[in-house]
Amino acid sequence: MKRKALGLLVLLMLVSAAAGYGVWWWVMQRAVPMQAERIDYIIEAGSGPKAIARQMREAGISLDENQFVWLARLTEKDKQLQAGAYEAVRGDTLWALLERMAQGDMLQTRVTLIEGWDYKRIRTVLSENSHVKQTLTELSDAELLAQLGANATHPEGLFYPDTYVFVPGTTDYDILRRAYQAQTDLLEKMWAERAPDLPLKTPYEALILASIVEKETGHSADRERVAGVFINRLRRGMLLQTDPTVIYGMGDAYEGRIRKRDLQTDTPWNTYTRTGLPPTPIATPSKAALQATLHPEQHHFLYFVSRGDGTSEFSRNLTEHNRAVRKYILNKS
Repeated sequence: MKRKALGLLVLLMLVSAAAGYGVWWWVMQRAVPMQAERIDYIIEAGSGPKAIARQMREAGISLDENQFVWLARLTEKDKQLQAGAYEAVRGDTLWALLERMAQGDMLQTRVTLIEGWDYKRIRTVLSENSHVKQTLTELSDAELLAQLGANATHPEGLFYPDTYVFVPGTTDYDILRRAYQAQTDLLEKMWAERAPDLPLKTPYEALILASIVEKETGHSADRERVAGVFINRLRRGMLLQTDPTVIYGMGDAYEGRIRKRDLQTDTPWNTYTRTGLPPTPIATPSKAALQATLHPEQHHFLYFVSRGDGTSEFSRNLTEHNRAVRKYILNKS
């Protein structure tokens, strides 16, 4: 009888183990039902397994909350789950979803800020990106700059043009903070390595001039030469007379072309009516524009005019310049 009882106990244990393994296999290998082929979902910071399971169900992932919590705690993955944005695809098992969140294998997207864009365009692009969480709508430029710790009084030119990879749900402020820090670090490094005897007193003045070089250069090989023209004019106290600054000062009044009266209408950015640099950058300068500004070509050119193909014709004096204008702008030989 004892032998029979022991044999029955062993059999029951084996059956229980097999049943437990079967349940385990079913939980681990069964694809979780989903309402779409691909579902993006966000796990909020501070969420435990139960809250995470609820957030996943609300996103359209039809998992069993109790099974998720049980599996997370049994495997101690509950201590490793990371907040962020994730992707679930049809065919994913509960284990695959759990491991992805424990490893922080987050969904990522990107936004590109282009050199030559102004600050208004940057803010528009961020506001139109559905993956970016909007937090700056009610914040003034002054308040944003204070949060960034910037000394400047205007946000123009302060954000480095680059492609920024981020997790969906990242705030617009966080992206701008990264771009601001990248521009600050780059400008500090390049200012320290600048050519000697430039007529620029501060890194911010270099940023202003670099933004003008960015807008005035249609041909990358001309960058250092264009920068050299502006450096020569600054040294001589000449007006910079650059159209992009006039356009920037016109704001929304600009309709695609500059008239004579626009050149004569004074604004803080009109370099036809005011000497020296404008008070702020007029766009986001590239690293190449900063490099050209801080290491300009040394020459005697004081003027340049577009040839119409992206390149520029450079002149040493007004007579040469007027001749170039007649040829390339007025189409007169």
